[in-house]
Order: sequence, then structure tokens, then C-alpha cells
Amino acid sequence: MIRNPILPGFNPDPSICRVGADYYIATSTFEWFPGVQIHHSRDLVNWTLVRRPLERRSQLDMRGNPDSCGIWAPCLSYADGQFWLVYTDVKRYDGNFKDAPNYIVTAPTIEAEWSEPVYVNSSGFDPSLFHDDDGRKWFVNMQWNHRTESYGGSPKSPAFDGILLQEWDPAAKALKGPIKNIFAGSPLGLVEGPHLFKRNGWYYLTTAEGGTGYDHAVTMARSRKIDGPYEMHPNMHLITSKDHPGAVLQRAGHGQYVETPDGEAYHTHLCGRPLPPKRRCTLGRETSLQKCVWRDDDWLYLENGTSVPDVDVPGLFGAAPVEKPMRSEYNFDGGTLPADFQWLRTPEPERIFNLTDRAGHLRLIARESIGSWFEQSLVARRQEHHSFRAETVIEFSPDTYQQVAGLTHYYNRHKFHAVAVTLHETLGRCVTILSCNGDYPNGRLSFPVDRGVAIAADGRVQLAMEIRENDLQFFWQTEGKGAWQPIGPVLDAGVISDEGGRGEHGSFTGAFAGVFAFDTSGRAKAADFDWFNYDEL
Repeated sequence: MIRNPILPGFNPDPSICRVGADYYIATSTFEWFPGVQIHHSRDLVNWTLVRRPLERRSQLDMRGNPDSCGIWAPCLSYADGQFWLVYTDVKRYDGNFKDAPNYIVTAPTIEAEWSEPVYVNSSGFDPSLFHDDDGRKWFVNMQWNHRTESYGGSPKSPAFDGILLQEWDPAAKALKGPIKNIFAGSPLGLVEGPHLFKRNGWYYLTTAEGGTGYDHAVTMARSRKIDGPYEMHPNMHLITSKDHPGAVLQRAGHGQYVETPDGEAYHTHLCGRPLPPKRRCTLGRETSLQKCVWRDDDWLYLENGTSVPDVDVPGLFGAAPVEKPMRSEYNFDGGTLPADFQWLRTPEPERIFNLTDRAGHLRLIARESIGSWFEQSLVARRQEHHSFRAETVIEFSPDTYQQVAGLTHYYNRHKFHAVAVTLHETLGRCVTILSCNGDYPNGRLSFPVDRGVAIAADGRVQLAMEIRENDLQFFWQTEGKGAWQPIGPVLDAGVISDEGGRGEHGSFTGAFAGVFAFDTSGRAKAADFDWFNYDEL
């Protein structure tokens, strides 16, 4: 049995690819570096993160990219003895424009070093590459129309101006031939996320529609010719929860079709699991997988007979989930950053952290403020559970209030809570809380414990946070002395979500738990972290 979501936490826009008995899913990473997550499975039930291929400055540099920009909707495929990865690096979100250059990289295996990127076009985001059975390759992406009143968190359908098709010449590494708009979308609108596949002489096109909020859907169409005209699925939408507010998996849309070696049909999709009472998805957009069937009309349908996705789905024969530990411990002893962790934007991580200056420790080199779009020292892992506890221990000796380091529940510059060690003019070294409770666009901070709580002038300090659905409580203790002490009031953890603050469509990544340091004096003060624990509650 497949238990959804198969990739919990921030893992949106799943593109699935099968090579023999191996399945791979590529998901969007937005402003988090390295770019694109690729998970692997042989049974569709148990998935392991195996690669983030966009890891070099020549492949990806997101310094200056706004929140919720960066890597959108990758497409992973296999042909001609190699893997192909298509992706967008979005450079602008607010306003009329979406500056969206699209690229292709390749590799002989998923684990190999991926090629230098080849630029393709910039006409719109969500690109996809289809390898036809005659050897020709076709590039599709949505077309963005800036001449509309579509601004950031308020998307309007006219800006999503259909799906463009053009042939890709792999020898010339360039597009060729005419550009054709092959699909305007359904009346639901906001057409994006195109994927093509072929079966029984039909070209099938699945797209995402309705925006990536609660009206999201997978729309399906088909044609005898790749450039259309395309006819709509009898139900219009293959997968959607938009008319079923009680469904566990909400915001269902944007995915891709895959067949097993035995011809069984599945379709990935992103989803969200909102928490009451405000229906905020604190885990962001996650990846799920649905069992499908082909009917006599040569159309694909969910096996459950509806368009509403299931939590439990029939899997491959004999496949069973492997129990995951409730506790993840990271001691930073390996000399490399644990695979669960990422950082923001910069392709020069050596400037913001290392594991060599002090063996067995993650050293953060404090740079710009928390929330910077350029060089921010923040290393974090995804929140995967609605309730969890994170703990760490820090050695940090600030000599000014401009030097701050600690533990954070982080979404973006407008949505985060942090408990930290800093210096106060009268208290001396202290523990404080910084919070930005979704204040868009100003990003105003609040300080729930005012000046902070005075602590010893030196020594290691342990910091912790417990998130229980919509509530967050911070804790601290001097290592080896006394017990954990709560600090500050219960904070709104639900704001660290897609819908928090600015609201639906204002941002669409996910929550992270991690450590940070900033030094706005510019002196690059170092903060050392010995370990980090994450426990499901």
C-alpha cells in the first residue's frame, strides 16, 4: 500500500521518470540550494533522496532571487542513454513580469556530475521535454503574458497564455522550427505545468490549472497530432480536490504520468494538508501518487472512480513501507553537510558555513541579516511533521547586538520565528527571540521577550523549539546546568506556511527547521553548532 504523501514536507511539482525497475521523482526547490531534489524508489512506496544535481555556480546562482523564486517545476526524463533535466530559474515574482529563463542539463546517471546548463528560452515557466518515438524531441512550457493585471499573490488567468510547443534540436542545442500555442487550458484557467506522453497513437497532455492553492487541478487533454488540436478529458480534470473541502489531500494538482513495467498506471501530484481552523498548510506542498486505470475510451481515470486523490493507494505487489525513525540526529562529524540540509541561494557555501574549521561542528560564518536575498548564513532541513521538536547546542560569543545566532522555524523573510544568543548593552550575553509574523511587505520584527534573558558570559547554550500544529514554544538551557526553560509566549507556528501572512498564492515553498547566524556589523562572527536533533512528536 502506498501511503500519501510519499514525499512529506516541501516537495512540490513532482516529475516522475522510470528507467527499468527504477523510479525517480524530481521536485522544485525554489530558492534553496543545491537545486532540484531527486528521490529514488524501486517499489513506489519507499523513497530516498539521492541527488540535488544543480550544485555549481555555473549551473545555478540565485543570489538576489526573491522569495518563492528560483527553481520552478523541473522535468526529469530519460532517453538516448542519459537523463535530461529541464528547469526554470525564476528571477522575479511581484509585478507584471516573470523573468523565467529555462535550461537543460544532462547526465549519464542520476548520481553523476550533471552537465553545464544549456539555455533554451524565457517565454514562460514550467518547461518539459518530450522524447517522441520517432526520435524527435519537443519542448513545452507555459507562456507568460505581462500585459494583464496579474500581480504576485493574485494570479489572473490571462497572464497564463497557453502552452507553447517547439522542437528541440539536441545536436545544435537549440530550439528550431515554428512555435505553436497548442493548448489554451480549460475554463478553470491558470494553465501551467505541461507534460506530454504518448499511448496508442494519442498524444496526451496533462497540465496544472487553477493556481497552486485550493482550486488546483490536473487537467488532461489529447490529440492525434503533437501540435493539436487537443480535446479535453470527459471529466476535464483528472485529479482535483477543489470541490471537496473535506478531503485530506487538498490543493491537488501539477504532476506527471508513469507506467510500471507491467503497464500499471500511476500519476504524481502535489498536495497540501491544511491544519484547522485557518486551513494553513504548514508542511507546504508535498508529493503524492495516485493509482490510475485506462478505460475503453482511451482516457485515464483515477482507480477510485473519482477525481479526488486518496491517502492510501494500491501499490506494487509485495511492496511495504519501511518504518522511519521518529528521531533524526545530526552530529556534523562526517565532514560534509547531512543530505537533509540545504541553504539559501548562494553557490558559494564556503562563505557561509563549513565543517572543517572545527572538527565535529557546523560552523556558520555570520553574514547578512536573516531574510537576506543574497548571502544569508542559514542551514536547515524540511519540516516533515505537523508536530515536532528540534534541538541544538551553540557556542557563540557576540560582542555587539548586531551579532545573532541560534535556532529558527523558517519559511521566508516575512515568515519566521527564531530563538538566539546575542549581546545586550545592559544584560550582556543573552537569549532572545526574533519573530516576523507574516508582515508583508515590510518584514517588521517583533521581540516577544523584549531585551532577552541574561545568561553566562561564556559556555555552550542549548536551544529548542516544539511545534505542535499551529503552536510554537521556544526553550533554552545552559548545557549541563539545570533543566530546559521555556522562553517567551506560545507563538503562531501556523504562519510559517504557504497561506500565512500574505495568504494563498503569496508564497508556495515550505517550512524549515535549522540554525542561522548573522552579523550586520560585517565582521563575520563565527557560531559553532555541535549537533542538531529533529524529533517527530
